[in-house]
Amino acid sequence: MSQVRILILTSSTGGGHDARAQAFAEWAFELYKHRVDVRIEQLLEKSSFVGRWGVQFYNWIQRKAPWLHHPYYMFVEGLSIINRDSISFGKKYYRALLREYRPHLVFSVHDCLNRGYFEVARQELGAENVRCATYCGEFSGGYGYSRNWVDKTVDLYFSRTPTARDYAIKLGLPPEHARVRGHLMRPRSHHDIFDAAKRRRFLVERLKLRDDRFTVLLGTGGNGANQHMELLPVLAEFADRVQAIVVCGHNARTYSEAIHWRAQHPEFSCFIDGYTDEMHRLLQVSDAFLTRGGTTSCAKALNFRCPIIFNGYGSIMPQESLTVKFFERGAGSPIIDSSSSFRTVIENWIRVPGCYDEALARFKALRYEEDPTTLIHELVGLGFDAAKLERPFPV
Repeated sequence: MSQVRILILTSSTGGGHDARAQAFAEWAFELYKHRVDVRIEQLLEKSSFVGRWGVQFYNWIQRKAPWLHHPYYMFVEGLSIINRDSISFGKKYYRALLREYRPHLVFSVHDCLNRGYFEVARQELGAENVRCATYCGEFSGGYGYSRNWVDKTVDLYFSRTPTARDYAIKLGLPPEHARVRGHLMRPRSHHDIFDAAKRRRFLVERLKLRDDRFTVLLGTGGNGANQHMELLPVLAEFADRVQAIVVCGHNARTYSEAIHWRAQHPEFSCFIDGYTDEMHRLLQVSDAFLTRGGTTSCAKALNFRCPIIFNGYGSIMPQESLTVKFFERGAGSPIIDSSSSFRTVIENWIRVPGCYDEALARFKALRYEEDPTTLIHELVGLGFDAAKLERPFPV
């Protein structure tokens, strides 16, 4: 049986890029089974010391000093100049990977893995034997939207929103190569949907919470950056009407502190978890979601109609600002940077008649229905074209 080989270029700067790579791999197998072979490469980390250091520094900034992302962002933007036609760091590893795997499609889900990488792939494999595509997860354009996303030679470029697509075109993307195709979430986010009965059962039986209280989900990125221990006491002030789901990510210290805090506050109902693979379920049983501007988390919240409160502690990173801007302008999503501003939002939403309902309606108005398989068929179709094989599904 002939297989189409697809190489996904990603990196663990935050968790969103890897999440989209995983989502594509799962969808490709669900729809095409063994006709498609997907290989995911965390290329920045694997290909060079410079790339590995950059990823580690990025994640350190996100945990410890978000304000440093502004100078870091400007430094990374310099790659758009030096990587215009080739690759500055890690070219030897990448060329060896291309020769060994010989992909029919090179699919990038990371801003630093477009410019130069597609040119090298065509040089190594022959332009007639490989196609190149990008999925950009940004919600809007402007400061924070990296020029590194846009390689003008790309075969197809997928954006999450029309606003983001228009900005890519402004940066030089040929309009005929641009598509708007939704959020690229894992299949479970489309298949594992709660009705009212399942929602209550999960909330009461699985999380041991009540179904008659306002439920706030305190989220964090996979690296565990959060302000949970400052904000939990605020929620406890409304213990008669509010309960919490606390996700700590890969932050053992916060998890331990939250467990200890819960034991000392039996009057307040909360469920505590570390890193979770059930965010799609937790969002379905929550009424509000506190998070930074990570694109994957916010896309899930939008999909499951759970209004966002943005965590603006320590500044908003350039990449996050694109997400925050989209929801702040489109839905009036609040931004908090202190316990007092968080208290104001929660108090208004639970005590001012109609306040939360209006916020929910504005948030839901940004949502749109999508067929997640359209994106997968279009991408895999490029691979079938390069492999000179007949597409098994019409696009």
